[in-house]
Amino acid sequence: MANQLDSTPGLLDYVREVSLRDDPILRELRGETADLPGGVAMQVMAEEGQLLAMLVRLTGAARILEIGTFTGYSTLCMARALPAGGRLITCDITHRWAAIAAPFWQRAEVADRIELRIGDAVDTLAALVAEGGPGSFDLAFIDADKTNYPAYYERCLELVRPGGLIVIDNALFFGRVADPAAQDADTVAVRELNAALYADERVDLSLLVMADGITLLRKR
Repeated sequence: MANQLDSTPGLLDYVREVSLRDDPILRELRGETADLPGGVAMQVMAEEGQLLAMLVRLTGAARILEIGTFTGYSTLCMARALPAGGRLITCDITHRWAAIAAPFWQRAEVADRIELRIGDAVDTLAALVAEGGPGSFDLAFIDADKTNYPAYYERCLELVRPGGLIVIDNALFFGRVADPAAQDADTVAVRELNAALYADERVDLSLLVMADGITLLRKR
């Protein structure tokens, strides 16, 4: 039985060489994001963006909900994978980072598929329930402030249709979830959510040891 491989720089370079299908727009957005304070840590890996696009296509998702826009890299990856007439609603607390994203969405010709909502995500999600009702989305991606992950998950579970997919980023939170000494609010919130998801019979569960940990949840 094989153990998990260590992702050495050489191995990661090889994986990207044989599997990462990149283009100038994605590379430029990653580069601009990397120059921001904390940009590298906050942006999804290129491989994760490609995985998100594949998940959109595999599920046939036409209505996507994203919590945490940042500079719009994951938004762009998912919006590109939408079918004709598809729609992605992405939520953030500020216009600051989305202002970086908008020109890239325009260049990729997906801006008309994306709706940006600014404000407290808890309030935004409540408004979406009121507007579209339960089960109005096919796929949700959560990648925002960690202390609110449990609240975001519960709302997404309500908003995603049966058979739909919820994807949660940073499920391993830089490895801190496995360190009992790590008791900061963000780590505790992710750790507690992971434990709750394991016991949640409303979903099928798989936690991928990729990037910073990616949890996939299929609503039963």
